[in-house]
Amino acid sequence: MRRLSTPLRRIALAAICAGAAGCASFSPDGGYADVRQLAQQRSGATIPATAPGAASVERQVAALLAKPLSADDAVTIALLNNRGLQAAYAELGIAEADLVQAGRIANPVLSFSRLKSHGGVEIERKLMLPVIGLLTMPVTMRLERRRYEQAQLRAAGDVLRTADTTRRAWYGAVAAQQSAEYMEQVKNAAEASAELARRMAVAGNWSKLQHAREQAFYADAVAQLARARQTRTFEREKLTRLLGLSSAGAFTLPDRLPDLPAAPREVIDAETQAMNNRLDLLMAQKELAGLASSLGLTRATRFVNLLDLSYLRNTSAAGERATGYEIELQIPLFDWGGTKVARAEALYMQAVHRAAGAAIDARSQVRESYGAYRTAYDLARHYRDEVVPLKKRIADEQLLRYNGMLISVFELLADAREQVVSVNAAIEAQRDYWIADAALQAALTGPAPVQQ
Repeated sequence: MRRLSTPLRRIALAAICAGAAGCASFSPDGGYADVRQLAQQRSGATIPATAPGAASVERQVAALLAKPLSADDAVTIALLNNRGLQAAYAELGIAEADLVQAGRIANPVLSFSRLKSHGGVEIERKLMLPVIGLLTMPVTMRLERRRYEQAQLRAAGDVLRTADTTRRAWYGAVAAQQSAEYMEQVKNAAEASAELARRMAVAGNWSKLQHAREQAFYADAVAQLARARQTRTFEREKLTRLLGLSSAGAFTLPDRLPDLPAAPREVIDAETQAMNNRLDLLMAQKELAGLASSLGLTRATRFVNLLDLSYLRNTSAAGERATGYEIELQIPLFDWGGTKVARAEALYMQAVHRAAGAAIDARSQVRESYGAYRTAYDLARHYRDEVVPLKKRIADEQLLRYNGMLISVFELLADAREQVVSVNAAIEAQRDYWIADAALQAALTGPAPVQQ
C-alpha cells in the first residue's frame, strides 16, 4: 500500500485536526434545557422541566386537568402540550443540526478513469479535498453557533409568548364565564318581573306602559345572555386551542377572577430592565454579530471561493506510473465579488437599523404597558371600593323601603336593573387589570407584547 507524500499528509492531518476541534454534538434534549433556562431567568415564571413530547407529559397534563384550572396550571399545560410551540422546538433542532454539520469535514472526492486505446490502457486516479472549506471552517463554525444561539433565543421567545397568550386567554375565559353566570341570574330575575307585570296587567292593577317596560327589560336580558354565552364559548375555545386539547370540556375553570392585590407593583427603572432582559433585543444583537462575521467572511473570499487540492496517481498505456498534485482554483476574471460584498454590507446595515428600531419600540412599549397597568389597577380598584359598594348600599336601602311598604316590588326590581351595568363593568375592569399585568411582564422580558 502506497503512503501519501509529506505535503498531502500534512493537509489530511490538518483537516482531521480542524474537524476534531470544531466538531459539535447533539444535545440529548434537543436544547430544551438551555431554552428553559433563558425563559425562566427573564420571566421569573416556573417553566416545566419536562421537555415536550416526553412520555410523562400526558400524566402531568391529566393531573393538572383533574382540578379547577388556575392561570399557572394553564400556562404549564400550554408549554407542555401546545403544538405550535413544539413546532418551534423543531426549528431549534434544525439549527442544532446545521451547527453540528458545520463542524464536520466535507467528504473527499475520489475519481477513477480507465481509457483503452491501440497503445494500451491508461488509468487515472484522483483524490480531491475541498481546501477552501477547511480554511473557512472556524469562521463557519462561529457563524452557525451564533445562528444556533439565535434559534435558542427565538425558542425562548416563543415560550414566553405562549405563556403570555395563555395567561391572557385564561383571564378572558374566567371573566366571560363569570359574566355569563351573572347574566343568567339577571335573565331569571327579569323573567320573574315580566311574569308578575303580566299578571298585574291582567288584573287591571298595572298600566300597559309599565307592563311594556318590564317586557322590554326581559327581552334585553335574553339578548345580553345570548351574547354573554357566545363570548364564553369564544374565550373558552381560544384557551382550549392554546392548551393543545381536543375538547373544551376537558377542563374546568374557577368561578371568579383572582382578587386584586393590595397595592400595584412598582417597577423601578423599567426601561433599563427591558433593554437588559428583552429577548427580541438580544436576538437583534446576535443577528448583528452574525452578520458582521458573515461580512468579514464574504470580504475574505470575494476573490477566491473555490480552492480544491487533488492527489493524482496515473498509469500510462506503457505501464509507467506517475504521481502528482492538482490544484483547482477559480479565477476572478469577470466577477470580482463586489456584488457579494455590497449585498452583505446592505444586510448588515439593515440589521443595524432594525436593532435600533427594536430598542426604540421596546422603550415605548414598556412605558405604554406600565401606564396601562396603573390605569387598569386604579379603575378596577375604583369599581371594587366605590362603585359596587355604592350600588349595594342603594339596593339595601331600597330593600328596607320595600319592607316598610314605602315602595313596590317593581321599584325594587328597577333598582336592581341599574346594577347590571355596574357589575358587568366591574368584572371587565378586573379582567383588564390582570391582562394589563401580563402585558407589562411581556413588555419587560420580550418578545414584543401581543396586541389584543
